[in-house]
Amino acid sequence: MPFAEVVGHARPLGLLSRSIARGSLPPSLLFTGPQGVGKRLVATAVAQALNCLSAPGGRRAASAGKGRAAASAFPRDACGRCAACRRIAKGTHPDVLVVEPPDVGATKIDLVRPAIAATAYRPFEGRFRIVIVDEADRLTDDAQAVLLKSLEEPPPASVFLLVTAWPETLLATIRSRCSRVRFGPLSAGDVVRVLTERHRFDAAEAHAIAAVAGGSPGRALEAGSKAFQDARQAALAVLRAAARTASPRARLQAAIGLVAAKSSAASERDALETRVTLMASLLRDLALVGQGGRESDLANGDLARELDELSSAFGSDRALRAFSAADRAVAALRRNASSKIVSAWLSSRL
Repeated sequence: MPFAEVVGHARPLGLLSRSIARGSLPPSLLFTGPQGVGKRLVATAVAQALNCLSAPGGRRAASAGKGRAAASAFPRDACGRCAACRRIAKGTHPDVLVVEPPDVGATKIDLVRPAIAATAYRPFEGRFRIVIVDEADRLTDDAQAVLLKSLEEPPPASVFLLVTAWPETLLATIRSRCSRVRFGPLSAGDVVRVLTERHRFDAAEAHAIAAVAGGSPGRALEAGSKAFQDARQAALAVLRAAARTASPRARLQAAIGLVAAKSSAASERDALETRVTLMASLLRDLALVGQGGRESDLANGDLARELDELSSAFGSDRALRAFSAADRAVAALRRNASSKIVSAWLSSRL
């Protein structure tokens, strides 16, 4: 996908485009930011811009619209239509190597070595050989050590793009060898546009999902999945337990359900962040119900009956205090706080 078609991220996109046009793109880049906001998508766009077969001048985003760096020029951008662009998008270009994490567990050295070895040779077809390491935080120490050797002495005509929501888990030596490009969450309006224009969501449904997505289209897309529904039900169960009893032990026991077992502390924190964010959305709705708000204004309108039942136990003031606690819990998780400690603290504030 060319830069001009990426929703949001105008500043990093412009920076990358100008660097490519000037020939000053660093050989190693670290893309950081919240999960699901489009970092991997932009990494693919960089690979296309570097190896596009069209004229080097790229094209303008004159018709990009709001949220897509409207009316700004990308000095270098891919056409998105040539054979190279299409193959990069499909993941079949020989000069664009993607290191994907396994479904479960860490990314081990055997998954990294083939891509590293390929960079010792000249590109087969394109101008550059690009290595994209997705979810780089899941690399084992051995895999990071192998990668570090290439980052210290980058092979000619090679670019390394490391994508992660958890840069602190990488070795300090790797972070120091990479130029960091920071991505922020998208606006709710941009998330709605991604859902409606590219994934054919109904507008009303897209607005409801965007309200709890935290600026992440990836998280928004999960909203229709069983995992997302299970996460919301887990958050709702904790609120029901808090409404039924004032016992700290009972609340703590209920809060255990918020912590989903994951393969690593980082992914466990991310799963808990999702559940606490959903809980915050439910608490916001409870406050709205307590103040006599309209059902059409609820972010979780499909749970209107359940929320109405809970509102008598919570009330507007309690729901707002709990919402504030949930917001603080999310902030703590983003600072790498312990999932179990955060969930226990939050249970005491409900």
